[in-house]
Amino acid sequence: MPNKRETHCNNQVDTFAEALATARQMQQNWLTYGVDFVNIYVEDVEGDWLETWGHDEILGNFQLDTIKEFLVSNDSVAVRVREHLGERSLFDFAVSLDESWRISEVDDRLSAVIHLLAGEENSIDTDLANSLLVKLAEIL
Repeated sequence: MPNKRETHCNNQVDTFAEALATARQMQQNWLTYGVDFVNIYVEDVEGDWLETWGHDEILGNFQLDTIKEFLVSNDSVAVRVREHLGERSLFDFAVSLDESWRISEVDDRLSAVIHLLAGEENSIDTDLANSLLVKLAEIL
């Protein structure tokens, strides 16, 4: 058992050392080239990459599409969610819900969904959050 643990720790140390070396190299390039160091790390620095950052993660995401379809459906839970959200953006909620669904721990996922439903106000509906998670488990 101790050998496996040492190997696991060595792998973590090696991974950390590589990340640290990469960060140091990036910092050195920044000091050497100034803001032009971006040209080393970004292929199309003059393009619209900043404006479209993250679009590829949102577009073509089957899970997000399924969540969006569910939220606009006539399902009773979806209707309750829409009523609860009021004027809040359904798309933004769907994106956040998609991110929350990726949380592995069930209790943490529930907490995240409760937080999403509460939004800026402090009204917490744990029954709605539980119902929403059950529905998502069925459709995803």
